[in-house]
Amino acid sequence: KGYSSFGCFFEVNNEIDVLVHLQEISYSRVNHPDEVFNIGEKHDLKVISVDKEKLQVGCSVKQLSPDPFEHIENYELNKIYKVKVVKIMDFGAFCELEPGLTTLLHSSELSWTKKNISAKKMFKVGDEIDCVITEIDKDKLQVGCSVKQLSPDPFEHIENYQLNKIYKVKVVKLMDFGAFCELEPGLTTLLHSSEISWSKKNVSVKKLFKVGDEINCVITE
Repeated sequence: KGYSSFGCFFEVNNEIDVLVHLQEISYSRVNHPDEVFNIGEKHDLKVISVDKEKLQVGCSVKQLSPDPFEHIENYELNKIYKVKVVKIMDFGAFCELEPGLTTLLHSSELSWTKKNISAKKMFKVGDEIDCVITEIDKDKLQVGCSVKQLSPDPFEHIENYQLNKIYKVKVVKLMDFGAFCELEPGLTTLLHSSEISWSKKNVSVKKLFKVGDEINCVITE
């Protein structure tokens, strides 16, 4: 029915409002109820407290199932697991390792090279994806995972490339200010419009190239 910084309110049988405290939403850490619930959804709840004087009823979602952190040792760091996307946020995606045990796939763990990448553009709720577990914190009830670590960091062997040397690159994206080109899968380079011609100003890369073109470039930085 509604959110609060300390929990989520539900209406039962169209007659009474109950509170699921933030700590009773999930065994995993939850910072705000909107990470788990959407307004209007129906959920099973377990009554855990009744205060007739204050007219308050407390409920729990997590207590409907056993604590998955009791066997968190079944999961290993740096190992690949298949997870299910259950909620997508501006900062990343929450994925389910098993019922009641979620892991955060932060947007910074989506790509080695792409900045400000959006999980909303990559996934949808219900998708099953492979992830590498990067963090297990029993005290904070946190599990972190990564997609980018499924492949090696292309910058680990950046020394294979040399300044002022010519390389053949593939145009992968055209922008008003230049073109993004691929040196190798996962490693892109920016060809700024100011680096196209010595004499012509305001050169448009969109008029010169198209996505998929292979061109020669000199690495400058």
